[in-house]
Amino acid sequence: MDGTVVITRALFGALALVMFGLGLSLSLADFRRLAQHPKAVAIALLLQVGGLPLACYAIVLAFGMPPVFAVGLMLLAASPGGISANLFSHLFGGNVAMNISLTAANTVLSIFTLPLIANWAIAHFIQSGQLVPMQTGKLLEVVAIVLVPVLIGMAVASRRPAFAARMEKPFKVFSAGVLAVVAVLAIAKEWSSISVAFAQIGPAVLLFNLLSLGAGYGLSRAAGLDRPLATAISYEIGIHNSTLAIFVALSVLGSYQLALPAAIYSVVMYLTAPLFGLLLLRGARGARTAPAAVAPN
Repeated sequence: MDGTVVITRALFGALALVMFGLGLSLSLADFRRLAQHPKAVAIALLLQVGGLPLACYAIVLAFGMPPVFAVGLMLLAASPGGISANLFSHLFGGNVAMNISLTAANTVLSIFTLPLIANWAIAHFIQSGQLVPMQTGKLLEVVAIVLVPVLIGMAVASRRPAFAARMEKPFKVFSAGVLAVVAVLAIAKEWSSISVAFAQIGPAVLLFNLLSLGAGYGLSRAAGLDRPLATAISYEIGIHNSTLAIFVALSVLGSYQLALPAAIYSVVMYLTAPLFGLLLLRGARGARTAPAAVAPN
C-alpha cells in the first residue's frame, strides 16, 4: 500500500480519536455558557470567521506565496482551534471553561465556514482544473470526521459521566500521542519537501501564528475583557487545528503540497505558544507588582 494512503488513513483515525476525546469533555452546558460572555464570544468568532482569513489573505499577498501554498495557509486559517489551545490556556492563566465552549462552537461553525473559505481560495488562487474544490461527498466526509466523533463522545459523557470523567485525561493523552506519531511519520516521509518549503513559506506561517495570538489577546483586552478571557481567546484563535487542515488537504483535496503550511505550523506553534504565554504571565506579574502612585503630602 502507498505510504501516503497509509498516512492519510492513520490521520483519519487519529483525528477521529481526538474529536471523540474532545466530545468526552463537552456537554450542553458548555454551549449554554457561551451566553454568559456574549462580548468574548463575539470577538472570538468574528476573528475566527472574518479577521483571520482576511489577515491570512494579506500575508499571502505580502509574501507573494505560490498559489498552492496560499490555499494551504487559507485552509489553516479556516480551521477551528485545536485541543492544544485548552492546554496552553490552562498553563498560562486562561479561562479554560471558555476555551472548551469556544472550541465546541468553532468546531461546529467550521463545518460550514471551512469548505466555503477553502473553495473560495481554490477558485481565487488556483487555475481551473489544477485542483478540484470540495464536492458534496467530500464535505460530508469532513462533517463525519469532525462532528460525529464529538457527538458520540458527548453522548457517552451524558450517559456515563463517571466513565467520561475517568477517561477524559488519559484519552486526551492517548489521542495526542497517536496524533504526534502520525504527524512525525508524515513529516519524516516528506522531510525534504518540508525543508525546502520552509524557506518559502516558513516566515509567512510564523507571522500568521504570531498575528493570530497577538490579535486574540490585544483586541480582547482593548474591548475590556479580563486577562483570563483574553488569554483564552488568544489561544483559541492562535492555536489552529492543524490536524484537520492536513486531513482536508491530504484526504479531501488529495494534495500534499496543500498540507505543507499546516505541517510547518504544527511545529512552529509549539515554539511560539509557550513563549507567548510566558510573556503574558510576565505582564500579569508586572501589573500586580507595579507600585501604586504616591499621593502628595
